[in-house]
Parts: sequence; structure tokens; C-alpha cells
Amino acid sequence: MAIAGVAMVAMAIVLVVRLGDGSSLQSIGLYGAAFVLSGAVIEMSRRGRTRLGMAVLVTGFVLVLGADWYLPAI
Repeated sequence: MAIAGVAMVAMAIVLVVRLGDGSSLQSIGLYGAAFVLSGAVIEMSRRGRTRLGMAVLVTGFVLVLGADWYLPAI
């Protein structure tokens, strides 16, 4: 699944930028979880669960980005 591979590369880049930026551990953990989620979706795609993987990818990224935006405001 090419989309999950691209998302994995994007999350790795964001994670490296966040590490160098001195961001909070919570933010780094969220992007690390998104990186792992991308790998799980690639494995789902290999096993023939592409539609489920796409749903998991979109839902997971929306939750990660929403949590990164909302949680530091608390």
C-alpha cells in the first residue's frame, strides 16, 4: 500500500523534526504511534485487508493529529 508507505515516511520526517525541536514527550509519542500505525497498515495490505487498512490509517491519523492539536491546549 503506497499511501501507507508515504505516510510512514512523512511521520518519520515529522518525528525527526519534533525531536530536534525539543517538543514535548507527548507529541513525540503521538507521532511515534502514527509511525507504528503506518507499518501495521502496510502489513494489513499485504494480507489482503486493504480497505480495512485504509480505514485504520485515516482514522488513526485523524486521531493523532487531533490529539496533537488539542492535548497541549489543556
